[in-house]
Amino acid sequence: MYGDLANKLILDAKRTTNLSALPLYQGDLVKDIIKEIQDLNKDAEFLEEQTDDGDEQLKINQCQLFVTHLSMRRNKRCLLAYERLRAEKVAEFAWLNIDPIGDPNATKSHTTIADNYIYSNYTTQLSLDNLNHAEEEYFKAYQDLMLEYKSAFADIDLSGDLEPPTNIFIDVRVLKDGGEVQTEYGSFNLIKDSQFYVRKSDVERLIQQGYLEEL
Repeated sequence: MYGDLANKLILDAKRTTNLSALPLYQGDLVKDIIKEIQDLNKDAEFLEEQTDDGDEQLKINQCQLFVTHLSMRRNKRCLLAYERLRAEKVAEFAWLNIDPIGDPNATKSHTTIADNYIYSNYTTQLSLDNLNHAEEEYFKAYQDLMLEYKSAFADIDLSGDLEPPTNIFIDVRVLKDGGEVQTEYGSFNLIKDSQFYVRKSDVERLIQQGYLEEL
């Protein structure tokens, strides 16, 4: 039935909103919906040409034409909603300044933010293999745009938490080795399972990148 494919796509989009990782692009499903729109458009053109079948049949044709146009419009809106949601999820990830996963067999530890990160349902993992070509180009262009914008505010961390900290200093645990970190109050080494009491603003980026977790 017309509209079933678009409904399936919207259900996938709804599921995506609650995921921290962007799933595989539904390329085949999108192509099937586009084909359905094209078929509906042909039906609409045929109905528009039927003008000599009498008043009763004309009313039936007009009703069918109306429903056909509604079906096409609904399919288009579902496609646009799906594409917009994925674009917004890609943009969310871009603001975290984390490298995406290029190799599906590679370790994902460097792309995962600690579980207690401030944003719920936020896109914290991104695999380039799950994007289509247009989304990859959008991701690269968005990153370039961000770098250009941030260059005008070099003294401000525009990628930091949107919520003000409740405590200036926090306890953190090291999740993976990462070498020496220099701060205004001294330096410390990122050795797995070690704990530190540090100023949150000094380690905020390390928390986002998955090296530390706040206790």
